[in-house]
Formats: sequence, C-alpha cells, structure tokens
Amino acid sequence: MIRCLITLLFTVSVASGSCGIATAADEGNDLRHAFPEPVILIDAGHGGIDGGTSYKQFLEKDINLEIGRRLYVVLRSHGYRAILNRTGDYALSDDNRWLQSRSRHLRDLAQRKELSEQLPASIVVSLHVNWGRNSAKRGPLVLHQNEGRSAMLAASIQRSLERFYQLDISRSPELGKPFYLLNHVDCPAVIVEMGFLSNEEDRAILTNRRGQQKIAEALYRGIAEYFTVM
Repeated sequence: MIRCLITLLFTVSVASGSCGIATAADEGNDLRHAFPEPVILIDAGHGGIDGGTSYKQFLEKDINLEIGRRLYVVLRSHGYRAILNRTGDYALSDDNRWLQSRSRHLRDLAQRKELSEQLPASIVVSLHVNWGRNSAKRGPLVLHQNEGRSAMLAASIQRSLERFYQLDISRSPELGKPFYLLNHVDCPAVIVEMGFLSNEEDRAILTNRRGQQKIAEALYRGIAEYFTVM
C-alpha cells in the first residue's frame, strides 16, 4: 500500500509537458481533500509473476501497463484526475501484507479492491486483453457490475472502442458476475477486454505503439461520455 501511495500518485503538468510524482505526504493525510472528484483509477491488470495471457513474446501484463500509462496521460491532458495502480512490472499481491491468505491471486485482487477504497476513486477501469480458441474472434468486450452506473460506463466505453475497431458486428457489454473486482469494489467499476491477443488483426493493434495510443484515446472518449451524461 505504501509503495502504491508514494509511487503511483502522479501529477502531470500539461503546460510544461513534464511529468512528476506526488507523494502521500505531499498531499496531506486526507487524500480525499487532495483529489476533488471525479477521479479515475486505472487498474493495469496482472503484473510481476502473473503475466496474464500471452502470444510468443507478447505478454498481457505489458500491454495492459503500456495502454494504462497512455490512458493516464490522455486523461490528465484533458483535465481529469487519474491514478494508475502500478507503474512497473510487479504484482500488487507483493504490497498486500494485511490479508492472511496463501493465494497470491486473491491477495492481488484484494489489493486492487483496497486501493479503490483508500484512494478517492469515482470509477475503476480495469484493463485486460482477451484470448479465444477461435482465432477469428476479435474486438473489445466490457464487463460491468450489477449496478446502473457501472452498466452505463461499460456501454460508453464499449461504443467508443467499437467505433475505433470499426467492426461489422457490435457486442453489448456483459455482466461480470464471476469477477472478484466487480463484486467487491463499491464505486462503479468495469473490466475492459481491449481486444483478442489470439486474433492477428487485434494483436497487431494491441502490440503496436500507435494502436496502443488509439485504444487509450478511445477509452478516454468512452470515460468522458460517461461523465458527460452522469
């Protein structure tokens, strides 16, 4: 938790183009006074020993982090307050020393949930990459909580990503019943499967810097649309 608070509270000066780090001490003891709402918590899925899905040298954890970084910068450049829950290749379970569980996976998920409560998150956007046995399957899929605001956020992001992908067939967001994060986070949260690493066309976008930037911009537009109507 301490590493996250000290390392991950970024401040970006758009005017100067510089990027710095604000510590918890800099912001004072009450983080809720330091971060007026809305605040977007970007959850870069996986990390460290948990690589997620993969294709040859491409690992999901790296794609999630790179797009998460880009989304953070885009959001800040448009005046939104954003927090990225990891800035490097490490597992959040390493920071969890409070949950007495032998399951590294459960400690990781619990730490992500704890961050959403300790930090003043208005929404949580969890970034992931999909995989399918059918290599023809492609495109984004957004999972949401059984809650109206989460469903609205999912719909906005789904539409924005589909406009970017320009697919012939659209897909509706789905209720993410089995997912720990969606079941335990109190604020509106979504899991964004940004594309299929198993699909050649999606993979070219997900692993390309220009494609990663375009995905980040599409995510921003979906988030901005949500806050416009809320």
